[in-house]
Amino acid sequence: MSSKKEQKRESIIKTSLELFSKQGFHKTTIPDIAKKLNMSVGNLYNYFKSKDILAQEAIKYTSDYLGSKIKEINMQNISTKEKIKKIVEVYFNTAQEKPEMIEYFLRVYLSNREVFSENCEGMICVTSFITEIMIFFDNGVESGELRDQDFFSAFGLFMGYLGGMVFLQGEKVLPNELNFYVEDISRNIYNALKK
Repeated sequence: MSSKKEQKRESIIKTSLELFSKQGFHKTTIPDIAKKLNMSVGNLYNYFKSKDILAQEAIKYTSDYLGSKIKEINMQNISTKEKIKKIVEVYFNTAQEKPEMIEYFLRVYLSNREVFSENCEGMICVTSFITEIMIFFDNGVESGELRDQDFFSAFGLFMGYLGGMVFLQGEKVLPNELNFYVEDISRNIYNALKK
């Protein structure tokens, strides 16, 4: 794929993330996305054959973005406790700088499972993110800092904290910015997972 075509494809994904997360998946149409991009509906269909396929590519894009950020953290020679803090910072910073990504994950991907049932079964479309979180947990257990436990129990706890805080921020319930909570949330996650 040419770099110009790749750039156009990425701009379509970014725009769809923004519209899906603001308006909801079902209320956003392909013509809405095309209009925002100043392109024809037919041209948009040259890049993505359906809204469902576009939605799946948007979650893969989000997963790849977060996965690459966590991979950078996983490669650092720092303690698991420090890695937890950095992961929390990445997630909260993403929620503030690219809110459409986290909103899309929380409000579209998790609540419209029927859209992701074909070609995105289980966690296939979020593999890059899940893989890096698995590596993080495995390294933490190997180093003796984290207790060995079922991945999904640990993952659910970790993501519950992060998703819950971002949700509260999105609902304008938190009295402070997300970054205010990094220390406490990181400590809570570490204390819940440590050996």
